[in-house]
Amino acid sequence: MNAINGRLAGKVAYITGAGAGIGRAAAELFAREGATVIIAEFNSDDGEAVAEAINGKGGKARFFRTDVTNEESVRESIDAAIGFAGRIDVLYNNAGGSSAVDARVTDCPAEEFWRAVKLDLFGTWITCKYGIAAMMKSGGGSVINSCSVFALVGTRGKDAYTAAKGGISSITRSMAVEYAAHRIRVNALAPAVTKTNRVLGLIEIQPDVMAKTSERQLLGLVEPGEVAMTALFLASEESRTTTGQVFAVDGGFSIS
Repeated sequence: MNAINGRLAGKVAYITGAGAGIGRAAAELFAREGATVIIAEFNSDDGEAVAEAINGKGGKARFFRTDVTNEESVRESIDAAIGFAGRIDVLYNNAGGSSAVDARVTDCPAEEFWRAVKLDLFGTWITCKYGIAAMMKSGGGSVINSCSVFALVGTRGKDAYTAAKGGISSITRSMAVEYAAHRIRVNALAPAVTKTNRVLGLIEIQPDVMAKTSERQLLGLVEPGEVAMTALFLASEESRTTTGQVFAVDGGFSIS
């Protein structure tokens, strides 16, 4: 599976939320391109399954159970990853997500706001805290944050999620400035509605809302592998002079 001259040959990629959806697609793609992949996933069954699938095809992967809402869990996971692979070259903060409880600010429960902020924004922030520190020691690398097209355009019914993802967009730019001197580039991906199992489940729960959202995606719903391909570009040396950018992988949603 490992490509001797792959686009990520010799690199170590740490991916949160890599047990399913976009994260799994990225983990498998990165491994095919020669990376050693750290599966930082909360669900043990999912995380182990991805690592086993990659290793079974000749790649190199290791699962470490990680709760990105818990600082100690993230610190221990980063330390374990370095103990296993020796370094981190690519940090992909993919863990996160919205829920059907989200709503406009006047209706949204405060608990949902804090859930979204803790999972999406704090989870990205705390993983960068320890992950970037490790990358500085190894001479640089690439940070890829998971934003959302809903952080780039106005939308309805997601005021907790958009607040958290908007914060990720902002911190991506500030970290890009802060760590450029350490040869660490920081970018973000902003997918629109993507055909993951979680999103397909939301479509069943909120068919009318999701149908209206999907109509704005001029090229159709996004496949997880299509987001992973953009992540691969940002992880590779092909993007070595690209930093502080938010890439919309949205089927045209943000221009419709």
